[in-house]
Amino acid sequence: MLDGMRKAAQGGIGRFIMAVVMGLIIISFVIWGVGDMFRGLVVDKIASIGSASVTVSQFHNEWQDLIYQYQRQSKGAFTAAQAHAIGLDSQLLERMIDDAALDERAHSLGLAMSYETIAEAARNDPKLHDASGQFSRELFDQALRDSGLTERAFFQKQRAIYLRQQLEHALVDGLAAPKPLIEALTAADAQTRQIDYFVLPPSAAGEIAAPSAAALQSYYDDRKSSYRAPEFRAFDILLVSPSTLAKPGEVSDDDAKAVYEKQKDSRFATAEKRDVEQMVFPTEAEAAEALTRIKGGMAYEDLAKERKLSQTDLDLGEVAKADIFDSAIGDAAFALSDGAVSDVVKGKFGYLLLRVTKIVPGSVKPFEDVATEIKQGIATERAANDVQGIHDKIEDLRVSGKSLVEAATSLGLNTTSIASVDAQGADPKGQPIEVPEKPALLRAVFGSDIGADDAPLNTHDKGYLWFAVTKVDPAREKSFDEVKDEVEKAWRKDETAKALSAKAADLVKQIDAGAGIGDLAKGLSLEVKSATGLTRKGGGDLAPGVGVAAFAVAADKGGSAETPEGRLVFKVVKDETPAFDPAAPGVKSTSDKLVDGMQSGIIEQYLDQLKREIGVKINQNALQMAEGS
Repeated sequence: MLDGMRKAAQGGIGRFIMAVVMGLIIISFVIWGVGDMFRGLVVDKIASIGSASVTVSQFHNEWQDLIYQYQRQSKGAFTAAQAHAIGLDSQLLERMIDDAALDERAHSLGLAMSYETIAEAARNDPKLHDASGQFSRELFDQALRDSGLTERAFFQKQRAIYLRQQLEHALVDGLAAPKPLIEALTAADAQTRQIDYFVLPPSAAGEIAAPSAAALQSYYDDRKSSYRAPEFRAFDILLVSPSTLAKPGEVSDDDAKAVYEKQKDSRFATAEKRDVEQMVFPTEAEAAEALTRIKGGMAYEDLAKERKLSQTDLDLGEVAKADIFDSAIGDAAFALSDGAVSDVVKGKFGYLLLRVTKIVPGSVKPFEDVATEIKQGIATERAANDVQGIHDKIEDLRVSGKSLVEAATSLGLNTTSIASVDAQGADPKGQPIEVPEKPALLRAVFGSDIGADDAPLNTHDKGYLWFAVTKVDPAREKSFDEVKDEVEKAWRKDETAKALSAKAADLVKQIDAGAGIGDLAKGLSLEVKSATGLTRKGGGDLAPGVGVAAFAVAADKGGSAETPEGRLVFKVVKDETPAFDPAAPGVKSTSDKLVDGMQSGIIEQYLDQLKREIGVKINQNALQMAEGS
């Protein structure tokens, strides 16, 4: 076709026609596509905050770091879609806009900070100190590597952070909580109540009539979101590691015995252990005098009692020689016979007399007991040399178009198929599945797709784990028929709770009218109990909601609360509020919480006003681009 176009353009008429055609093509691109394409190339700002901005690359980097943090915290798969669903993208963008607004105001105010000041702050950061409490350049370099920052970029980032903090401190420094408010909140926290109560069991609700089909359907329709099946995925895996390639059956007895002879003392031997007691003296003379008394017939125990030493003071426990860090004590203790007392031993922290009360001889496992273990180890070590070669062969086969299963089969290797699993590692019945490198594998599987050519995962034993997604069942609402039994169970539970609540409300009315709680309980064949020291947060073995309910009514009045056992009916019989004590530990805690809340509120109001003054513009298309959606 190109040759034809070149030939047609040789003559004057041909050149004129081709010029018209190309002109029309160019005009169509301008109208329908090229403009959008060029606009896409320059859309690099998600938000403009005065002269400052949040760029696509800045947000994308922070977004990826945030998702990775959630993956580490949850120890499982956590996708960008999940992060978006709970609003993490909006929160991140808001924080970045706030930071940019503070940076803009700091610049306009002429705030500055020297790099030496920032360096001094880094040197004083406890996270960058070694075991001796000194600044560690090695820890600092590691922190730079973890953050992906150069040293210059680190200082620039810290400078911005410190300048923002200067602005915030100027707003809230010296802020104190009002004393009357502290007293009121402290009193509310310290207030306690005592209640007498009994529990209505589910049987007290009476007979719950069977639900109609329409009632169950309506119950399900109102709660469809509660009956969702998560996304499930099927995938094949291939594990190639020294342990999976090992062939212990091919290791001879002679080779295994040679390893056994070399390692039996270090690997298969159990060291001799002894029960050792020690008596420490401040001077050599006192220790020598005590030894003379023991040799003269005084019992070791009697000398210990005379010196007011307990068995805990004496006993080192059952230890091996290697467990005793002071070699002088170890050598002396393991030179003694059972029941003997040592000569004076000069230890690192004084002079000692030692006694051995029990000797547990050492032992060596016979070859027959450990032959299988040794052969497995030898075979695994030999197979380690084959892992990389097999890795390269599998990768070559996959590049040539072979599926993971086909590649494995051609090399005589077996894959494992996982039929269905969710991101948490459970099958459709809720049972956990067992797969190698489970957290990392699930993250990779749920971050991939059918047909994707993913790199293998590195295993903890220097192997490779390949995976290939074969099926994706999206998250969905379960049908009514699938969950009918579950729905009916939930419906009955709710109806029972409603009946118990109504019965409890009637009993509370009787209590408030003057009926004795003991008489009401007796009429229901229930036991009355008491709970003391209830606070608004709960107390004792009662459910937390009981404390809330107990403070929702006046003293001497009744109330009820839901508990795991049924419905609790109570009467408040005592109410106490201790006098305010400024020195009480809770007072400082309450004051600190109030100040923190006030500071956060003031900073938030300042930021809102600052952003209104500076002006904020957000490009939603650029935000979607940064999120990868």
